[in-house]
Amino acid sequence: MNPVITPAAPADIAELRQLYYAVYGPHYPVALGSDPAEMARLIADPDSLWLVGRCAATGALTASAAIHGEAGSRIGRLEGIAVHPEHRSSGLAAALTGALCAAMSDTGRLDSVYATVRTVSAGPQRVVARNGFRPLGILPNAVDIGSRESLALYARHSPGVLDRRVPVTEVPAPLLPLLRASETALGIAYPGVRAGADPLRAPGASVDRGASARLELIEAPAFVARRFRERFPGGEGWFYPLHTPNVLLTPEDGGFEVYAYLNRAGGYCSLLSAHPDPASAAAHLEPVTRALARAGAGYVEALVPLAHHEALSAFLAQGFVAGALYPAMRADGDGFHDYAVLSRSTERIDFRGVAVEPPLQPYLDCYVSAWASTHLPTPSEVAP
Repeated sequence: MNPVITPAAPADIAELRQLYYAVYGPHYPVALGSDPAEMARLIADPDSLWLVGRCAATGALTASAAIHGEAGSRIGRLEGIAVHPEHRSSGLAAALTGALCAAMSDTGRLDSVYATVRTVSAGPQRVVARNGFRPLGILPNAVDIGSRESLALYARHSPGVLDRRVPVTEVPAPLLPLLRASETALGIAYPGVRAGADPLRAPGASVDRGASARLELIEAPAFVARRFRERFPGGEGWFYPLHTPNVLLTPEDGGFEVYAYLNRAGGYCSLLSAHPDPASAAAHLEPVTRALARAGAGYVEALVPLAHHEALSAFLAQGFVAGALYPAMRADGDGFHDYAVLSRSTERIDFRGVAVEPPLQPYLDCYVSAWASTHLPTPSEVAP
């Protein structure tokens, strides 16, 4: 029997919380399924769409999914896919995802929609793949849901968007295999892209490790968001859609400010921007990462324009590894810019329990190779 699919309503919040508890237990780190106030805001948000599925016979709420957007942006995030354990393998997740994409993507409202997909089984990857999403990479140790889990990054682009990408001529050498994997998975091309200077010799590779003790972490969401808007009224600087900074890191002398989104429940953090400019904090990524680790972030990531060779080199020099590539992520005039997702985990990465569909496998292979090149000693470095 086909489910009844309708937009979520405020009256559904109690049932939705029960659904997410039944699916994820008490460790779901996303406000969409745990915070009634945030859930009410998303339901009312005109730039987002939240759909629920109900059993046609009983009216029971059996599934949920949403595409989260934001004003002024043409990128959305598919999130919160949940199907009650008693109704799995019934096509509910695919039906909800298809309905969301038809309303938010196929109508031309968005240029692309992305999803971070669990890899504890192949099912979530198959659900998004059946609805036109294609793999962009792997995010190792990205979230803590009872235990550390790696996520896969998928995206669906509107017609013609990938054809309007702004060309890139040079990237750090460790990113070239990732570009090749993206070419195969998405059918795009990076003609003439050459390897730049060795990122391990990039300016800022040597930092004052003791500076981490002098970094202050200010965790005051309203203040941080207000100060961020004052510092970046035009949205310049690093770009991270659908994330509002809630923590600020700064040294004692106030020489720079790093804005980030820290999710303590999920144990992860996204670096969003820096003042007076991203380069001002590039030499201090090591103490920044250490300070965030002390605050509970076992996973730290950054989204960096593929054209910003110097910024990419600075992250790579501080132990970050590129695991995903998001082509045509940000619109600029008549073109779209590609972005690389770089991450660093302070906890042991274990891929033995990861379920990977064949289209995602090349990205996993790229990450394993890049991580080994970054963190394992070369034969010349091993003492005889």
